[in-house]
Amino acid sequence: MKEIITIQHTQSIHHTNGMIGSWTDWDLTELGKEQAHRIGLKLSDELKGKSYLMYSSDLLRARHTAEIVAKHLHITPIINEVLRERNLGSAVGKSVEWLHENARCWEKSVDDRVLDDADSRRDVWKRLELFYQQIVNDENENIILVSHGDTLSIFNAIWLGLKPEALNTCDLFGMAGGVSFFYVNADGKHIIKRLSDMSYVR
Repeated sequence: MKEIITIQHTQSIHHTNGMIGSWTDWDLTELGKEQAHRIGLKLSDELKGKSYLMYSSDLLRARHTAEIVAKHLHITPIINEVLRERNLGSAVGKSVEWLHENARCWEKSVDDRVLDDADSRRDVWKRLELFYQQIVNDENENIILVSHGDTLSIFNAIWLGLKPEALNTCDLFGMAGGVSFFYVNADGKHIIKRLSDMSYVR
């Protein structure tokens, strides 16, 4: 049975200072580091006796979360920029207030771009698809992904076999520090057993 665990990076500095996350390379806050340790401790106990392969976004807040959790699991994260957050173009390095003042449009469809040089959600979907097929068909049964909120919301939809256009009318968002559990059973059915479980950071 294939098991995939996703971890949304824990509290980042941009969660506290009004700045855009996206491709800006924010680190974790002190609370975020502590949250990552709690996730690692709880998973190390829960996953005892099982071997996992871990992939992480290369952006610092996700990479740092992965490194802290991985130490508890005695594994080394494989860094992959495919797991990055969505690129918001000119908004990278700017404040949320700046984005509100300069947005070309507020996204109503998977193809909308908040700024001319920003990624649409379909762009992220296309970026994730090949990687998704790789890990689902990988010989490794147990995989952990450490990534970002918007990217993981798109991963959730891909997992359920939805089409990109489904994101026009529904979404599956988690929270910072949320841990989710995905399984493919013997019949090939894709199951989400827990979505953005926040008990791991408490």
